[in-house]
Amino acid sequence: MRNQVVISGELIALEGLRYTPAGVARVALTLRHSSQQSEADGVRQVQCEVDALAFAGVAEKVTRFAIGQSVKVRGFLAQRSMRSRQLVLHINDIILE
Repeated sequence: MRNQVVISGELIALEGLRYTPAGVARVALTLRHSSQQSEADGVRQVQCEVDALAFAGVAEKVTRFAIGQSVKVRGFLAQRSMRSRQLVLHINDIILE
């Protein structure tokens, strides 16, 4: 099965660098996405906010970004925690657009 997400958006929230109990760098962020998408032979205006997490080297890269910058991220969706069914995007790669 495949679980891959690519999305562009504006950074609207960016936490500082933290470390997991295992000592892995971690940064939480939120993207605001806005686009037009084709659906059912029409065009749909799409707007959403996506919570995301970056770990290790990607987290360190994210610390150089600023709120308001446009980025493109690639990653996968996972449950926020073992007790939550809410989804969060885990970032494998992030670049400025």
